Amino acid sequence: MNMILLTPYTLGDLELRNRMVMAPMTRSRAVEGNVPHPAAFTYYAQRATAGLIVTEGSQVSPQGVGYIRTPGIYSPQQVRGWTKITSAVHKAGGRMFLQLWHVGRASHPDFHGGELPVAPSAIPVEGEVFTFEGRKKIPIPRALETGEIADIVEQYRKGAESAKRAGFDGVELHGANGYLLDQFLRDGSNKRDDKYGGSTQNRARFPLEVTHAVTDVWGPKRVGYKMSPHFTNRSMSDTDPRTTFSFLAKELDKIGIGYVHLVEFISGPFAPPPQARLASLIRQTFKGTLILNGGYEAQSANQAIETGSADLISFGSLFLANPDLPARFKIGANLNAPDSATFYEGEEKGYIDYPSM
Repeated sequence: MNMILLTPYTLGDLELRNRMVMAPMTRSRAVEGNVPHPAAFTYYAQRATAGLIVTEGSQVSPQGVGYIRTPGIYSPQQVRGWTKITSAVHKAGGRMFLQLWHVGRASHPDFHGGELPVAPSAIPVEGEVFTFEGRKKIPIPRALETGEIADIVEQYRKGAESAKRAGFDGVELHGANGYLLDQFLRDGSNKRDDKYGGSTQNRARFPLEVTHAVTDVWGPKRVGYKMSPHFTNRSMSDTDPRTTFSFLAKELDKIGIGYVHLVEFISGPFAPPPQARLASLIRQTFKGTLILNGGYEAQSANQAIETGSADLISFGSLFLANPDLPARFKIGANLNAPDSATFYEGEEKGYIDYPSM
């Protein structure tokens, strides 16, 4: 099948073999010390025919942890673990960005020696987290002091430097899904009265400071930013998402980052109503590469690129279950069905044992 989705694409100074992105997916298989699982070497290399792989979220510090068995990028052991993975992906001809992550309030004291998780504001959060003792309710977090915020910006900078040492091609900032950058940006989670709260400009200050710190390390074209304007879990909301996210996109465009990765489901229970959709607004505001994510398959992805709605499309569970997804799309082959029971557990099962054609 002749598909624009399968044609090469130039992302900054990187040549991608196609326009298919493997979306970041938490798999909860890290080993002691939040080091990537030994099988992650195989897992990512199997999927290196993606134009770009974005890794599962990787914490920039112990403070950023909020899930069991998720990898980090703050220790020498973690860097060594990721170095083996990037080498394998590059050997297979792939490109790979590390997703830099800090969960903020979406955590539990069990991960922090009994200390409360941190957030823009100390307000209740609906939802639970998975700890080593099972599911536990998210507590009311501790609001960060103004003077602490520069330290977290530095955590991201150091994470970006470690990602470079580990051989990645770039980094993506996880500004989506109700994690720390998203918590500062949206007015439902940010009730601060200092320079990091109140106006849209103030709420965007911390995400933009982090972006500047990371682009200082990588150069802007090797940095992406993920956002999810319609995400409402974990008490996330915003009274004016069009203004909030178009402002952020405009400022990211000024910095000149390589791409925005926008989660906006095209169908199903998480799809926003037509009048609420923001993809076209972000497309107009941000002039760099736009990656769309959310329920795409071959035909809808191809159409989105053909109509100019996006430059690249990211796929989550389809890439999880089909290591050779581009080859399957090319000939219209049947797809393996994802096994949701092994998304977050199973070691090698449901991880590296999905068959290629």
